[in-house]
Amino acid sequence: MKADVLVVGSGIAGCAAALAAAREGADVLVITKATEPEDAASDWAQGGIAVTQSAPEEFAADIRRASDGTADPEAVETLVSESRAVVEDVLLDTLEVEFDAVGDGTDADADADTFDLAREAGHSSRRILHVDASTGAHVLRPFLQHLSARDGVRIVEDAMALDLLTEEGTVRGATVLADGEVEPVFAGATVLATGGIGDCYARSTNPTGATGDGVAMAALAGATVSDMQYVQFHPTAYDPRTDPRADDGAQPFLVSEAVRGEGAVLRDADGRRFMPDVHEDAELAPRDVVARAVSRARDRTGRVVLDVSDLDFREEFPDLAALCDDCGVDLDAGIPVAPSEHFLCGGVAVDDRGRTSLSRLFAAGECARTGVHGANRLASTSLLEGLVWGVRAGETAADRGRGEAETVEYAPPRDSDPALPDAFADTKFDRLGRTMDEFVGIERAPDGLDTARARLRRLKGEVDAYARTRVSRSIYELRNACVSSLLVARAAADAPSAGCHSLVDPDEREGGERDEGGEDSDDPGQGVTPSADD
Repeated sequence: MKADVLVVGSGIAGCAAALAAAREGADVLVITKATEPEDAASDWAQGGIAVTQSAPEEFAADIRRASDGTADPEAVETLVSESRAVVEDVLLDTLEVEFDAVGDGTDADADADTFDLAREAGHSSRRILHVDASTGAHVLRPFLQHLSARDGVRIVEDAMALDLLTEEGTVRGATVLADGEVEPVFAGATVLATGGIGDCYARSTNPTGATGDGVAMAALAGATVSDMQYVQFHPTAYDPRTDPRADDGAQPFLVSEAVRGEGAVLRDADGRRFMPDVHEDAELAPRDVVARAVSRARDRTGRVVLDVSDLDFREEFPDLAALCDDCGVDLDAGIPVAPSEHFLCGGVAVDDRGRTSLSRLFAAGECARTGVHGANRLASTSLLEGLVWGVRAGETAADRGRGEAETVEYAPPRDSDPALPDAFADTKFDRLGRTMDEFVGIERAPDGLDTARARLRRLKGEVDAYARTRVSRSIYELRNACVSSLLVARAAADAPSAGCHSLVDPDEREGGERDEGGEDSDDPGQGVTPSADD
């Protein structure tokens, strides 16, 4: 199979790349593990899309402030300067997304006179376009429908890219597992848009399948990966473990930051509102600040709730209210919440056009490190970043890849041993998640990171031994999750505290055994240097 441009992933970044490449006349093939829109993290996005209003410098300042001063100024300028144009072109004019509006909402410009703009933590003004608290679904589903009907774009669902095909430092496509068979896809240019690493943690706001595929494939192929220590935890995910009324089988779900933007406050188990003592912006402080404060309040008192009594929650957030009702939440008593892994700010290092360190390889969305977020992401910039960099990567990939797909020699993976039982991957993922939650979570201690690296090395060694002679989606997802986790743990051990990477004094950390880990290499690949920054 051949294509001018191969896009791996079908969230907003992958869709944007496919659309942009097709507009440039490229033959585009989209490979996605998803079988339904909700399999992509973009579909789960609640808050919305931040858009530059009358003061772009204010928006840029908010991004830099949230990043703990570490965001790349040029990347921030790219995001801010292009936000209005790309939103109006793709979301309003092409997809005709009906964002919540004030008045009759008949105008087509993304401005405060037309749309019901929301404010979230870290934002100094209202600038967020949204559809209730389920914006992602209202963006991604029409996007996929549009691409499915567009000439020049093919979408293959329920298919997983296993490894990149390389030839002397140039990426020529990928091997793909579909319908139980492995085949090569040769491409003039390849765009990774595979999302985040939620499955590396036991508790995450990501959908199942966020196993760091793009990061791992790129790292194993020799691409530069950076800022992996910056894993953002959302401070307010519903926590059924501390909800006495939770229905059997109730699952965590994200409680949008927009709820705090409209006046909800956080209280500990004693009923005390604690955020004003932590930060001058209280509940609207940057995510990393709020997440650490919520975690500490839960450790101190046993429980934290989001008090929504000062707003008409059911009227303003009907989708979230329905989720609460489904789980048996007593809204009068507050929504029990806990921090949960949410977003990877680092990833495959790219420039302003989504180009990686490998020729003909691009990346966009959560798997890419653009520099916009630095050490911590500002709320409601993830969909925007995926859109902006997806379009830019797609345009450049089309220019690079049109008519350039070449067949190259490759060694197909061996699949000679019997399949493993279904419980094999589940057991390994459980070990992985417990290790990452305990030692590579919201706050990290040097001794804990040593323990994590040793355990992760052993786990990856076990997985590699099985993967050498077996080909299955679960095995490769597990391999990718182990590689991505090792990259996070190693980067965290080598970097000072900043933003959502918080190192603590070992004496302040309770428990935690020391595990020297033997003589195993800390390199996630065979001789690969995943990050030039390490």
